[in-house]
Amino acid sequence: MEVPDSEILEKFASERTRNDAFNLLLKKYQQKIYWHVRRMVIDHDDTDDLVQEVFIKVWKSLANFRNDSQLYTWLYRIATNEAITFLNRKKQKNNISLDDVSPDLSASLTEGAYFNGNTAQLKLQQALLTLPEKQRLVFNMKYYDDLKYEEISDILGTSVGALKASYHLAVKKIERHLLSHD
Repeated sequence: MEVPDSEILEKFASERTRNDAFNLLLKKYQQKIYWHVRRMVIDHDDTDDLVQEVFIKVWKSLANFRNDSQLYTWLYRIATNEAITFLNRKKQKNNISLDDVSPDLSASLTEGAYFNGNTAQLKLQQALLTLPEKQRLVFNMKYYDDLKYEEISDILGTSVGALKASYHLAVKKIERHLLSHD
């Protein structure tokens, strides 16, 4: 049975049960955060490193969590920011735009033992890599993470209307890409 966030936060507040609380938090959210980040950065090793960084930040900051948002939206915001920072560093290091990184990310989709998706999933992932970063992020959060627009708005600090427009545009671009690459 999944432990409620309120119980995790309550246990984290006590020095005696802090480690147990963090283990519960990891058990509940680590896989969700992994896949959220993985869909952004694609590479498994980079994702593992980023998820570790995310949970180090969470460990250091959880005592200051103010409950003015839901715990998972706070976690997603940290994970999203870490992934965007990583992608921006990668872009600057290689002196190319993020859109120009997409072919490399696309090629790495099937490398290694980490891709176990079927052909349709691979085509969807390749289509996603053709999207601008913000549209891809919104699509992933809505489609894969099944977040509500209000939750995505809390995470990204973007209006619900703008998110709906981004998602709609992303869906149209994905459809066009899939139809043109049959």
